[in-house]
Amino acid sequence: MGRFGVGQAVRRSEDPRLLTGRGRYAGDIDLPRQAHAVFLRSPHAHALIKAIDTAGAAAAPGVLGVYTAADVAAAGLGALPCLSPVVSHDGSPMADAPRPLLAAERVRHVGDTVAMVVAEDVARAKDAAELIAVDYEPLPAVADAAAAVQPGAPLVWDEAASNTCFDWRIGDAAATERAFAAAAHVTTVDLVNNRIVANPIEPRAALGDYDRAEERYTLHTSTQGSHKLRNVLSESVLKVPAANVRVVTRDVGGSFGIKIFVYAEQALVLWAARKLGRPVKWTSERGEGFVTDTHGRDHATRAELALDADGRFLGLRVSIIANLGAYVSAFGPFIPTDCCCPMLTGVYTLPVAHAKVRGVFTHTVPVDAYRGAGRPEAAYLIERLVDVAALELGLAPAELRRRNYVSPSAMPYRTALGMTFDHGDFARNMDDAMARAGWADFPARRAEARARGKLRGIGLANYIERCGGPGNEEAEIRFEPDGAVVVSVGTQSNGQGHETAYAQVVAERLGVPFESIRVAQGDTASIRRGEGTGGSRSLAIGGTAIGAAAARIIEQGKHIAAHLLETAAVDIEFSDGIFSVAGTDRAVPIVELAKASFDPSTAAAAGIKPGLDEFGRAQIKEPTYPNGCHVCEVEIDEETGLVSVVAYTVVDDFGKLVNPLLVEGQVHGGVVQGIGQALLERCAYEAESGQLLSASFMDYCMPRADDVPSIAFATNETPCASNPLGVKGCGEAGAIGAPPAVVNAVVDALSGFGVRHIDMPATPELIWRAIERAKAAAGS
Repeated sequence: MGRFGVGQAVRRSEDPRLLTGRGRYAGDIDLPRQAHAVFLRSPHAHALIKAIDTAGAAAAPGVLGVYTAADVAAAGLGALPCLSPVVSHDGSPMADAPRPLLAAERVRHVGDTVAMVVAEDVARAKDAAELIAVDYEPLPAVADAAAAVQPGAPLVWDEAASNTCFDWRIGDAAATERAFAAAAHVTTVDLVNNRIVANPIEPRAALGDYDRAEERYTLHTSTQGSHKLRNVLSESVLKVPAANVRVVTRDVGGSFGIKIFVYAEQALVLWAARKLGRPVKWTSERGEGFVTDTHGRDHATRAELALDADGRFLGLRVSIIANLGAYVSAFGPFIPTDCCCPMLTGVYTLPVAHAKVRGVFTHTVPVDAYRGAGRPEAAYLIERLVDVAALELGLAPAELRRRNYVSPSAMPYRTALGMTFDHGDFARNMDDAMARAGWADFPARRAEARARGKLRGIGLANYIERCGGPGNEEAEIRFEPDGAVVVSVGTQSNGQGHETAYAQVVAERLGVPFESIRVAQGDTASIRRGEGTGGSRSLAIGGTAIGAAAARIIEQGKHIAAHLLETAAVDIEFSDGIFSVAGTDRAVPIVELAKASFDPSTAAAAGIKPGLDEFGRAQIKEPTYPNGCHVCEVEIDEETGLVSVVAYTVVDDFGKLVNPLLVEGQVHGGVVQGIGQALLERCAYEAESGQLLSASFMDYCMPRADDVPSIAFATNETPCASNPLGVKGCGEAGAIGAPPAVVNAVVDALSGFGVRHIDMPATPELIWRAIERAKAAAGS
């Protein structure tokens, strides 16, 4: 293992470029003669569009075009499709409601896009948009999913009775009912998994161009994978061959799931560029992002746990109402069903389980993947349920968990909901986390805090997630004539550090200098295929493809070395960047061999084309199952309800670590987002009007540096056999374990007041009201 090889805590090679302003984000890209687009958004959550008058806008100075749904329909452009339809338990298809490029006849959420203005500059486009006269007829709206299924609720779609998109089930309902009938104790908790706005630091942006001679569209945009975006644009929206669409993504300033989808603006700037004969650019403003970027989470759940007299789990019963928003987003139906529910049993031995999910339309922004995508919802449900059960049974939370963990000796373990865990030592993770957090000494810290007038609480939560497979990916490793190495891969970094981790894999396998390796991504014109980044898949699948390409480079290099060293290829060995003749001191370094490979006579003698490059493919059949334990410690001001997170500990099992520094950074970021959801972030809609009340950073509270303590982090490694690198995904884990750990700690701090549960976000007002209710009840 070299200084920059696998397992080393290498600092991110991309950071000097990004920190010195040399990054190239979508908003940084400009083209000659580009025009600028601005979109008119609906101020109503639900309204009929009776008429649109664009004449004033079209006549405004500098305006090149004004477009509505009628223009889109005349051009034959398609809507944004759902890529993950589900089937209801009775076999009926879900109610499909694709998101239109521009709303026609009716708007269905605040921010729904009504018209597009293209002008010479942004200022004139904005001025012209204000001149568009839309005659709206406001209609009743419903924003809350539970309210949307009540009799008489306003319908989002006439075709979806009771606003139901699907009614989906998993598990054995009959066996679960029998387990509950036999239970000595049943714990029931009603939970809200609050709606989240992702708010990546880089807003969405799109720059479209069209080459008439080649009949090819080019889109510069911020994505989680250019190839999937291209395929949806070409097949479903523009309706042209994929070869006629090029998508280019360079640096991406965060995504957390929301940039994996196609949005209307991306398609419309391409269409307008073709129509106008010049590039068209759009960059989202933060306020636009709140009402047009997909939102996350938003579940209302009843969870029930059946236990025997010894506190052993007998069965799990779950009913979820999942808010889908106004339209069915790309993966919207998949997130609360197949992505969430198979993980509901967590790390516990649960003989039977059953879950039903009702996907519901509301007059809100569509809901789709947000960091963790279903796995955080599952972990929050089971970990809150277990904590409440422990409270009801008078058991320590750790003790109840210990009685019910799946043991390492039971691996591979098939859960009641169809997952097969390959390895895991869940009790060890908890024991290590509790020891590192000083759990045994907590009573003294609680007493000291009480003396200062503070309420101190401690909570733990386990998690396990399914990620990093199944899937496939392709990578290319190409040596340049000067010995530099270019690695091309179809995944897309959104800030995770792919350039560093991938270079470490190549440096380890090929023995080339780390600094000579450049990672290329995001351009469909130069990278043949790719599945993008999502579900913590990049290293497990993309890294495997890179490893396969490296193996083929070595095989190709042996033939070149055989020619250079005048021997047979079977006599060539490779180690630490050196090709050598077995049993001799004759050798050639790979970099020198690569330079020699560009000589036509050398290549011909070796029976290859000039140069040294190879493709590798990964076809991963099974997922990875990262898991771990979080311990959170909080203090609450009894007078104000203000929560301070004062200590945080994480012990994770991510299999083999390629770069421990990158892993820790990913965990830190996920934990911060989880703390944000648990305590701060609330996407609030007004019930009657469907207006988004938290549509800016003035009203939507994001976590800041002083909201988070130093995070203690450690790992345990158990094997992972699903990919050759032995890695497990780490990008979403922090956001999965943090919310239940934080809320468990808050409830523990409030235990003296008899508080059993509190919903996220546990804001000071919510906590203060809980305390005051308890005091009033005690005094009555």
